[in-house]
This record gives sequence, structure tokens and C-alpha cells, in this order.
Amino acid sequence: MNKKLTRNDLWSLEEYSDQRTTFRQKILGHKQNRQISLGNHLRLCFEDMLTIKYQIQEMLRIEKIFDAKGIQEELDAYNPLIPDGKNWKATLMIEYEDAYERKDRLGDLIGVEDTVWVQIGDCDVVYPICDEDLDRANETKTSAVHFLRYELTEEMITAAKQTKELFLGVSHPNLSIPKTKLRTEIQQALTEDLVLL
Repeated sequence: MNKKLTRNDLWSLEEYSDQRTTFRQKILGHKQNRQISLGNHLRLCFEDMLTIKYQIQEMLRIEKIFDAKGIQEELDAYNPLIPDGKNWKATLMIEYEDAYERKDRLGDLIGVEDTVWVQIGDCDVVYPICDEDLDRANETKTSAVHFLRYELTEEMITAAKQTKELFLGVSHPNLSIPKTKLRTEIQQALTEDLVLL
């Protein structure tokens, strides 16, 4: 598997302007089965090639990047977020509408990204490898956005392919989310990301 996006997979800025409304609708529908709310303030979006293509196209549009070097820099930054068939990659968002509450809670939730676990059937719980691109927390607060990678064993992938139930939970001392079973549609979407050797 291990497919990555190239310049040939992207629209030019002009083409994307024409395609954007339709593509955004497609992405919104696609993400419905890839996003999980954990309690009221954590949201996990499992990425794939389509969600990352959208992120890149949006960045190129916002930054008005059209030169080959700039496009390649965006591809290099975002391609590592595409799963490779033996893992899941997700963006974790910590969401508080009130800015003052958000500031306080980001101080309370240092390390929360390390505690968002997944489990397939009765296999071992898997904790993520977090923020490989750069450190997103310091001694006083964590970031509102984190990037997580869940590495899975062949046994886990086999279990997922055998439609074993998928669970998520959070074990942070200041934000504990009990074992939560994922909807069947989400389970199917995530299982499609996995490839047996």
C-alpha cells in the first residue's frame, strides 16, 4: 500500500477553485465515518489519502502556493499523515468554545494525546505515538491539535478484518473517557485502511 500523494494527484489553484464546492461536500460526507467525539471536548479524525488531499489543497489555496517547490513542501509535510496499511493516523482536536476555559483546560490536559487508546476486539490496547513532526506541548500547556499514529500488529489487523469490535477510550487523570464502542460505519471505514501482508 504505502501510497503517497504527488503533484499529479492535485488540482492547480484554478482547477481547485472550480472543484472546491463539490469536493468539500464529498469530504464532509467522507469524514462522517472517520470522526469520533470523545466526551464533549475531544474529537478524533482518522486521516486517509482523501482527507489529506483536502488538507493540502486547502493549504495551497489559503497560502496561494503554485510553484513546484512550495507544492512539494506541502506534500512532504502532509504525506506522513496518510496511513500505510498497518497503522491508523489521526488528528486529535481539543475543543472548548470559551477562550478562557480553553486556556485553563489546555494546562490541565498536558499529555492527554498520549492517553487516547484504541482496542480491536480483545487484543491489547494500543496507545499512540504522538506529534512526530514537532513537540506540541510545554510545561504549562498542551496544544489544541495533535497528530497520533497507532501501530497495529498482524493479529490486530486480522481481528479488525474479522469484524471484531473497535473501541476507544481516554485514560488521562483529568479527562477519563471509558471504553467506547465505535459505530459499525466507522469500524468499516477504519478497517478498509488496513492491509494484511
